[in-house]
Amino acid sequence: MRGLHNLRDEHRGCVATIGSFDGVHCGHQRIIAQINERSRYYNLPSVVTMFEPQPREYFSREQAPARLMRLREKVDALLDAGVDRVVCLQFNRAMRSLTAQQFVDDLLIDGLGIKCLVIGDDFHFGCDRKGDFAMLEQEGAEHGFEVVSTQTIKADRQRVSSTRIRAELEAGHFDAANILLGRPFRISGRVCYGQQLGRKLGIPTANVNLHRYRAPLSGVFAVEVLLADERVPGVANVGLRPTVGDLLKPVLEVHLLDWTGDIYGQRIAVEFKHKLRDEQKFTTLDELVINIHQDIKTARDYFANVSN
Repeated sequence: MRGLHNLRDEHRGCVATIGSFDGVHCGHQRIIAQINERSRYYNLPSVVTMFEPQPREYFSREQAPARLMRLREKVDALLDAGVDRVVCLQFNRAMRSLTAQQFVDDLLIDGLGIKCLVIGDDFHFGCDRKGDFAMLEQEGAEHGFEVVSTQTIKADRQRVSSTRIRAELEAGHFDAANILLGRPFRISGRVCYGQQLGRKLGIPTANVNLHRYRAPLSGVFAVEVLLADERVPGVANVGLRPTVGDLLKPVLEVHLLDWTGDIYGQRIAVEFKHKLRDEQKFTTLDELVINIHQDIKTARDYFANVSN
């Protein structure tokens, strides 16, 4: 559901939480378990409320942290985790101009009709910066809703967070990132037509536009591509294609090993296994092709070693 204006009377009455939920990692999954437990207690739907664009993207634009997930991936992951409903509100000038009291009145009370709010004790809101956990407790006591603090999840004595996962991905530490996520890191999207350069060079690729200024990782990777009914090993490049120099936003390009077929228009998921190298700018296309073939060989060696 998108937009505060789309909230109807039948949507009122819920157990809710608010946040970006980027990655829907282990910490987020614990919060979801909390709201699901309280929703069973109250016999009301569990609701995740989030904003699009994310507030940090609205204020910082290109300087905002790279997303771990696109909106569609996030909504799918939240619903798969057992959330009954996802409310996505546009973060615009009107939303950023709400005072803390207006935020409580318009969104929490009149809009969602919350019976219980599960939220971090460091949560702040409102253009006047007066909204915090203590205010929510006071409003809850006055208007009859419960306020519950989220539980902090730690791994190796450090808090599980989207920021920490981004750092692990950027370093190519996929095992560590996957533990924090609670599942393998993937990027999914619809295969689109590019300039067909890979096909002309004899190395066809499936291209997925990431629709973001920054990706959470860049370089060349050994990957597995999840198609409708099979997993296919491949080599993926995430970046701006500096040798060609034709991109302003990053793209995911995947060459599937020992596989032929037409997947244009299909949705695929790319699971990252091992970083082969950083993205590089080569002086000629011939040099680029030589290095791509080396990447393919290195990826084959990786998968051969994993299977033994």
